Amino acid sequence: MDFFDRTGKIAIGSRLRMLTDAVTSDASQIYELYGIDIRPKWFPLLFVLADGKEKTITGIAKEIGHSHPSVSNIVGEMTARGLVKGLEDQKDKRRTVIALSPHGKRVAAMLTELCKDVEVAVEDISKETRHDLWRAIGEWEDRLAEKSLLQRVKEARKMREREHIRVVPYEPYYKNTFKLLNVQWITKHWKIEPHDLDYLDHPQEYIINKGGFIFVALYRGKPVGVCALCKMDDPVYDYELAKLAVHPHAQGKGIGEILCHAAIDKAKDMKAKILFLESNTLLKPAIHTYKKLGFKELAENHPAYERGNIQMELKITY
Repeated sequence: MDFFDRTGKIAIGSRLRMLTDAVTSDASQIYELYGIDIRPKWFPLLFVLADGKEKTITGIAKEIGHSHPSVSNIVGEMTARGLVKGLEDQKDKRRTVIALSPHGKRVAAMLTELCKDVEVAVEDISKETRHDLWRAIGEWEDRLAEKSLLQRVKEARKMREREHIRVVPYEPYYKNTFKLLNVQWITKHWKIEPHDLDYLDHPQEYIINKGGFIFVALYRGKPVGVCALCKMDDPVYDYELAKLAVHPHAQGKGIGEILCHAAIDKAKDMKAKILFLESNTLLKPAIHTYKKLGFKELAENHPAYERGNIQMELKITY
């Protein structure tokens, strides 16, 4: 079809819906051919109840892969048509189980010959094609269960947008950006502390001149993220990873992780052995990034900031 040739794989949902519509339309006529008065969407319930066992709506939903509300609606339609009935669960009087009615059992029995013929027809189509659609659908279901299409699109978007992300060393030109981005995330949950202002108002004096570094992330040439690597006067820790901030409009692009990588790489250049950081567990994306990079939570917590409730370290490997 020319439309799908032009759109490519991005229209997979539309194409699958068209295929589903075509098969469903034929299914309705196939049921009529065999004198069976049911709707195609009722088939899964008829099939799973055909063994004669009573089942809960939750159990049916899990077995056929539908949502609970969807199964409830179908049960309502089939009950109105006299195909199924609700019964009191003998094991738990509070629950209702679903079973085929005598009429439903007769209809289910009529499906036997139909199913055999449909199976042959589907096999014929498979023999006429180069690919096994049934197996391919199963493989797609497995892959999507592992990682959804949404998650895969997010990852593809992040990889594409990373081409426009560049990390540059701090210059006085970025002083306001460094402060504004940090004030933005701090004041969202807490208040600015005097210790914050030492670094934010005087980054050159309190970070750069003391042997530290500041990194600025540019997205399409605009500064959208910052991170500092502060030299520590400590017998254990060489540097502190601090003042990581990303503009809200630029979040979700992996900029925070890129900045952290830049800081860690610089720490390696400086032959550092252990990095330290202090944060708050309320900042879940940041904590997730730190753990992903290998930071481990410290058992003791001696915060330098009122908002600090977690301290972590990273032992650098070479």
